[in-house]
Amino acid sequence: MDFHPPLIEARLERRYKRFLADVRFGDGTRATAHCPNPGSMLGLAQPGCRIWLSRSASPQRKLPWTWELVETASGALVGIHTGRANSLVHEALQQGLIAELNASADIRREVRISPQSRIDFLLSSPNSAETYVEVKSVTLSRIAGLAEFPDSRTTRGTRHLRELAALAAGGHRAVLLYVTQREDCRRFAPARDIDAAYFSAMQAGVCAGVEILCYDCAVGVASVRIRRALPAAVF
Repeated sequence: MDFHPPLIEARLERRYKRFLADVRFGDGTRATAHCPNPGSMLGLAQPGCRIWLSRSASPQRKLPWTWELVETASGALVGIHTGRANSLVHEALQQGLIAELNASADIRREVRISPQSRIDFLLSSPNSAETYVEVKSVTLSRIAGLAEFPDSRTTRGTRHLRELAALAAGGHRAVLLYVTQREDCRRFAPARDIDAAYFSAMQAGVCAGVEILCYDCAVGVASVRIRRALPAAVF
């Protein structure tokens, strides 16, 4: 995924009300940007940190600026836009970059699986079983080299896990794919201390047959790409 037009560098002044961020550009001007991340963004929203934003040309946008990347204290770039994860996965599926998933499958997005829910991807082909894929964006790293999810309590994420478990128990292939939008991590684990219910639902899902995959990303100010598989420790 390339950033067109190029991202603009700024400094974060504050993040508030979850989806708002006040920023200061290099020329001293200030703006309020959309923060497309519903989580806590633990460790990624300190005032003064270096960030990058995209700008929408749409006149309908109340907030034309969108926060995309942040630089950590160690110098790593992190993609904080949770909505980008699905686009990254779609691109990677088309390019055959996720070895565990069928690169030749027909890809359908946002497929309804219940009156209340949709699944992010449904992969189907004549020669293999349908595969239901739910995607989660990972930004949290509290221990060097370890990516974690979630960064705050997520009842929605727990519900998604239970739905995947039901699909797996019904004989379908169900996959939960964690996209770590940073390249400074070598392994993945659930943040059980942050959300015990989510951790329990993950373990139950795995026992029911849900497959857990995790991939990291090559993150730069010009582009973000899914890069490589990370080992995931669920139990």
